[in-house]
Amino acid sequence: FLDSGDWLEAEQSYTDALVSCPVCFSRERAVVFSNRAAARLHLGLKDKAIADCSRAIELNPDYVRALQRRAELYEQTEKLDEALEDYKKVLNLDPTQTSASQACMRLPQQIQERNEKLKEEMMSKLKDLGNLVLRPFGLSTNNFQVNQDTDTGSYSINFVQNNNR
Repeated sequence: FLDSGDWLEAEQSYTDALVSCPVCFSRERAVVFSNRAAARLHLGLKDKAIADCSRAIELNPDYVRALQRRAELYEQTEKLDEALEDYKKVLNLDPTQTSASQACMRLPQQIQERNEKLKEEMMSKLKDLGNLVLRPFGLSTNNFQVNQDTDTGSYSINFVQNNNR
């Protein structure tokens, strides 16, 4: 294993290589960007590593290693939708990639759970805002009943008089 000084040196070497490598060598530049992304990952520079992977993929859209690395970085940075898309591309290019296959089974559930949590947080904040607006009138969101129509998905709101205040 390399220490951070070695990874810094590696990152600088790949940066130097990009400066000296002619732009016409797109496949070689893609490899250098992907390798610099690995060095940046080990240095904790995940956003820069993602950017390097993206540059590698722009230069070589079928570069499985760069797609795999970016998918892993997206997953580590909670960009689950983007990670899933990259893992799907990896599997499309190389169906034998078991880590991508496992991610394609694992991530949809994680995405759904995250979305449900975000929805609950949003509803809680909306309720707090509603209570702030209704308080001067002696009301709260508890005075309103929200029902969703199972057929259309639309909502109806009904006023409910609370006698037990």
